[in-house]
Amino acid sequence: MASRTTPLLLKALLDVTETHSARLTARGNGARGNLRRFGSCGVLATRRSSLQLCPASAASPPSRTFINLTAPIAARRMEYNESRTMGFSPEQMYALVASVDRYQEFVPWCKKSRVRTGKNGGVLAELEIGFPPVTETYTSELSFIPNHQVRALCSDGSLFSHLETIWRFSPGAKGQTDSCKVDFYVSFEFKSLLHSQLAGLFFDEVVKQMVGAFEKRAATLYRSQQEAPLRRRSA
Repeated sequence: MASRTTPLLLKALLDVTETHSARLTARGNGARGNLRRFGSCGVLATRRSSLQLCPASAASPPSRTFINLTAPIAARRMEYNESRTMGFSPEQMYALVASVDRYQEFVPWCKKSRVRTGKNGGVLAELEIGFPPVTETYTSELSFIPNHQVRALCSDGSLFSHLETIWRFSPGAKGQTDSCKVDFYVSFEFKSLLHSQLAGLFFDEVVKQMVGAFEKRAATLYRSQQEAPLRRRSA
């Protein structure tokens, strides 16, 4: 249910914002005294911020705001960290995350994924993401530490001014080969302040869904492999 609600929420918020902007333009500069302006309280003062109300003042009546078009640039960048212990080996999780060309098969909102070699011999990933009403293609530079780390840094694209993801893999529970600690980090900043503030309303939810998609993919690919030897021994 949450995966359906998130894109619809973004679309609804954009529709409201565009309608409000159109009304402001139609009234013209001469009617500024009658316009309800945005307050000075920002939604994204920090990462994972919640909806805030501007304090009441004697000069103007209190109003509810969720978008502040004058928010500082520093508020646009968002970060997320998560650690999970999964029932798969570090080698298995590394292989899954490193197969960027297969992201289109299971990563939420990833419509296309392709890996190619750059001019300097580096590995580049071209991803197309569809997140209504936004569809965007961008390129990331990939770097690998086999069985330990996958890092992607966005090198071009009109949607992001900054995007970095890092996956790290280490042994999990002691004495269990099929156990892995996965550390995930993402940091990004939209070029559009509007996109940044809208994304901030459900940022954590979106990232958690993405990490969960990798765990489900691992179960699909590797669980049957783990169970096969058990079936053979029992037979």
